Amino acid sequence: MRLEPIGPETYRAFLASRTGSALGAGFLQCPSWAHVKDAWRPLLLGWGPNPSAGQLHGVALALLRQFPGTRKYFAYLPEGPVADWSDPGVDAWLDPLLGSLRQAGAFAVRIGPSPAYRRWSAATLKARTGPGARVTDVLDCEVDPLGTAVAERLRARGWHRCGDHKAGGGGAVGGDGDAQPRHVFRVPLAGRTPGELWAGLNQEWRRNVRRAQKSGVEVVVGSAADLPEFYRLLCLTERRDGFRLGRDLGYYERQYAALNAEESGRMRLYLARHQGEILAAHTMVTVGRRVWYQTGASADHRREVRPSNALQWAMLLDAHALGAEVYDMRGVPATLDPADRSYGLLRWKLGTGGEAVETLGEWERPLPGTTNHTLYRAFQTYLARR
Repeated sequence: MRLEPIGPETYRAFLASRTGSALGAGFLQCPSWAHVKDAWRPLLLGWGPNPSAGQLHGVALALLRQFPGTRKYFAYLPEGPVADWSDPGVDAWLDPLLGSLRQAGAFAVRIGPSPAYRRWSAATLKARTGPGARVTDVLDCEVDPLGTAVAERLRARGWHRCGDHKAGGGGAVGGDGDAQPRHVFRVPLAGRTPGELWAGLNQEWRRNVRRAQKSGVEVVVGSAADLPEFYRLLCLTERRDGFRLGRDLGYYERQYAALNAEESGRMRLYLARHQGEILAAHTMVTVGRRVWYQTGASADHRREVRPSNALQWAMLLDAHALGAEVYDMRGVPATLDPADRSYGLLRWKLGTGGEAVETLGEWERPLPGTTNHTLYRAFQTYLARR
């Protein structure tokens, strides 16, 4: 087994191969994502019998961020590495991966293993809503044995799950330290017909999609020229819903250009028009047999014509037509309390009839050496003060 830097073409060819596609890489581990995160230095790594010749078993996009005042870096592998986590011999590639990152100047590493930890059906969660209720309190769930095994292996090797120390340590809770959502919502598509997807929507969703259609809402796929309008609607959505992503228009323009340069149609911008006006805009990303609804935005007015429901139904159908096995609606809050403002987002996604998934979350560890441990403690203090 060898691990070494590889080029983007070799990396992409592996992701498209039978072995690579079976690992289900997310878009945050595509080489193109390095061009989106312009403040980070990218490092593409691969391991296998002969990485430079394309004989690979796994790959990783590591993003390196320099710690101020030093020549050291924090290494971040968003939703990565792209690896076979079911292989009990993870040390054969994980140790060389850490060694390579240390050689590149990293003082600490954060990863996002792909296995799921727990799953809840939409029906189960809807039945458990109430004051103070949380998704993680619902014991009626499916526990993924692979996720449990991977968590145990990582802990035994000195990794800790980000945010767990804030929630009492040890368990699959917390998530305050994760950069990517710990809880996501996914709609299974494999083996289902469009009619079955429609039947999976709850009555409110079906009613809202029909209302959009009867009201004349038109769904179209936009272009880069429509990104300013998407961003304007996103700013309205942030003010209305009380959140702030902290990204400018340039971020989305880089993302759209980079992802589509890597593969045409990888990122799509869907628009909902009504009476000539764009009322909502959502982005969708495709990698292999996985599709993500990434970011949604909508206007403050004419919400009664349900443009967002129309968009999501069109995106679900397109994802199905592309042969996707799952439609990932990304992050949801862990609250089941209807009085919590953020519960509305979970309630909206529950209406699609999918399932809430608790991922393994993100894991960190400092690399060996007194200086690295000192920098890691300083880095944690810095994050706590942000």
